[in-house]
Amino acid sequence: MDGSSESNSRGLNTSEFLPAERIIADRSKSSFSHIGYVRSLLGSSHKEEDSFRVNYDDDSGGVRALKREDVSLRQWLDNPERSVVDAFECFHVFRQIVEIVNAAHSQAVVVHNVRPSCFVMSSFNRVSFIESASCSDSGSDEERPKEAATRRRRKSGEIGGSSKEEFQPFPMKEILAREMRWYTSPEEDTGSPGSYASDVYRLGVLLFERLLQLFCPVSSREEKSRTMSSLRHRVLPPQILLNWPKEASFCLWLLHPEPSYRPSMSELLKSEFINEPRESLEEREAAIELRERIEEQELLLEFLFLIQQRKQETADKLRDTVSLLSSDIDQVLKRQLSLKQKGNDVLSFLISRKRIRQGAEGVPADENEDNTLESSTLLESSRLVRNFKKLESVYFATRYRQIKADKPLARYYSALSSSDGKSSLTQQPSKKDQNDSRQGGWIDPFLEGLCKYLTFSKLRVKADLKQGDLLNSANLVCAIGFDRDGELFATAGVNKKIKIFECESIINDGRDIHYPVVELASRSKLSGICWNSYIKSQIASSNFEGVVQVWDVARGQLVTEMKEHEKRVWSIDISTADPTLLASGSDDGSVKLWSINQGVSIGTIKTKANVCCVQFPSDSGRSLAFGSADHRVYYYDLRNPKLPLCTMIGHTKTVSNVRFVDSSTLVSSSTDNTLKLWDLSMSVSGVNEAPVHSFMGHTNLKNFVGLSVSDGYLATGSETNEIYVYHKAFPMPVLSYKFENIDPVSGLQVEDASQFISSVCWRGQSSTLVAANSTGNIKILEMV
Repeated sequence: MDGSSESNSRGLNTSEFLPAERIIADRSKSSFSHIGYVRSLLGSSHKEEDSFRVNYDDDSGGVRALKREDVSLRQWLDNPERSVVDAFECFHVFRQIVEIVNAAHSQAVVVHNVRPSCFVMSSFNRVSFIESASCSDSGSDEERPKEAATRRRRKSGEIGGSSKEEFQPFPMKEILAREMRWYTSPEEDTGSPGSYASDVYRLGVLLFERLLQLFCPVSSREEKSRTMSSLRHRVLPPQILLNWPKEASFCLWLLHPEPSYRPSMSELLKSEFINEPRESLEEREAAIELRERIEEQELLLEFLFLIQQRKQETADKLRDTVSLLSSDIDQVLKRQLSLKQKGNDVLSFLISRKRIRQGAEGVPADENEDNTLESSTLLESSRLVRNFKKLESVYFATRYRQIKADKPLARYYSALSSSDGKSSLTQQPSKKDQNDSRQGGWIDPFLEGLCKYLTFSKLRVKADLKQGDLLNSANLVCAIGFDRDGELFATAGVNKKIKIFECESIINDGRDIHYPVVELASRSKLSGICWNSYIKSQIASSNFEGVVQVWDVARGQLVTEMKEHEKRVWSIDISTADPTLLASGSDDGSVKLWSINQGVSIGTIKTKANVCCVQFPSDSGRSLAFGSADHRVYYYDLRNPKLPLCTMIGHTKTVSNVRFVDSSTLVSSSTDNTLKLWDLSMSVSGVNEAPVHSFMGHTNLKNFVGLSVSDGYLATGSETNEIYVYHKAFPMPVLSYKFENIDPVSGLQVEDASQFISSVCWRGQSSTLVAANSTGNIKILEMV
């Protein structure tokens, strides 16, 4: 077939179709070639849009988009996995194709492409006609073997299983070439143009393929190729002629070599062969339609059941949550009642004294008390409402952690109660005491955190430390530290000086300029300082050249100098439990332990990344924590320095500071904008990937902004030139304070986005802290 037919045979005009006619839209209206779709159906890796062609849907009376589950009629015929072939199904498909061709002929259109590759079937055997394919645009012979194999694998997967060796589907180009030969009528072979009779001949070939599939299945594609080629000479397999003479006779009528002897479409539709199974086919269509509707209902049911399941899960969780809250409310009410009963006499005594004192001062006792209570309640309510969601999440996290921890204890008590022997039973707590203890165990820590969170309302500046060298550009303060009694604090930074100030003097004296009581000069920029908790006048420092120095503040002299690090030392710490032990962390990837008395290192921990911070716990000199540029926090037992006791994983950038909150809890800061609180007892196989809290609110992406801990409060700087204070119990800030940028010459406030808080330090366990920023501006602040 040369494809050179009249214009009315190139496509079908759907604008004239009745809704019931199953005809494809005009070929000229489609922007995609048929070959692209055929390739996608046969497993080729063409663009997705080629598999979503617009075609006529015989149900709806309109056009529809082809679905992914649609298959070409060629695939359906050549499917090697079809062990059972339904005769009614085959005749139903054939009848639909006959009706499509008849609709075209009724508009005086020759279809030409009445071939399996030009039809697709839905999962319910609904047939749609697609545009013609030609062998010329089917791809080159030099297809890569890998792509061909991939298509075969994909096709095999679409069909529903692994392919069989004895029958492989034809390659895509070969399919089209063979179909063109098989489905070309005798008159077209001689050069005559295609006609209505040619379409009838093609219907005969299509019917024969169905009969071959039904009654004489072939075992290989070579055998099928020989059988289909013999059809040109009107040679049918003997099995079909002997066993199915009626079907064979009808097929030969359509395949008559003379076009004038072939039936017209009207004769074809009136024939007994087409109409005999009509009732059965209509019943089958009705059954298929019913099955479609049932499956649609099942889909809806599945969707509704899924919603019901999820909502039920939500309802169950909500019911459990309400039950937990009710239990906790009962527990708190019991405690409150118990406390009221115990303190009734003391409370009465205090109230009577307060009334007497207020009466003497001329202030009505009840009015003053009510005003104070109302003001406090409004303040606390405002802060509670503002952070209600976060407080709620912390409450539930605390409760669920406790419930999880209580399960092993409950099993332990259960085992005790089931054991024999009165002596053991008399020693264990009663069941009521066990339940009360377990249920109420969360109250004290949560209440303590909540009270501390609500205790203070703001940070107030107590004093500005005004120095005489504010015009010096090298004023970045890298470290601040208080001595053991909180009387003196030291600052150190890029100006190569350690300055010692008396805290009370700065707070109480309203001087224009404050001078340090002692000033120690170093040869290099300073990165860290640490006071000795035992020797009041001893302070250690680290610098950018990798040198660790110990100073005597009272005499203003350098006591010892240790030079074993190869690169900059970022951090140092002197053990509180063993004041002769000092640790340092460096860019050379090592942590060194020093004996201050000997002036030499007594141990080294090697790591694969820069060490940015080190810290001893307050109650032990045998363990150490440090943060690294590999985003991790390591906790070591110094008696076994080869492997960490615990590795804390959770930060996404460099860990710049670590501080112990207590002996089993530490907090780390990182340039990933977070602080993280770690419980050392929660490590599993030496690894902890679940921080208790992640504190967020401040900004820290590239600079070291300091970190300090006091009585559960965590102070850190921010690259927005602000100080943030958190409490260990809650992940949101308690307080914040922004440094004003005052020009030292004009005294006016100016904006400078480059300024950031560089160091913070609490004054012991008090509510006072000292903070410095990148310009050397130092403030003493207090929580009030």
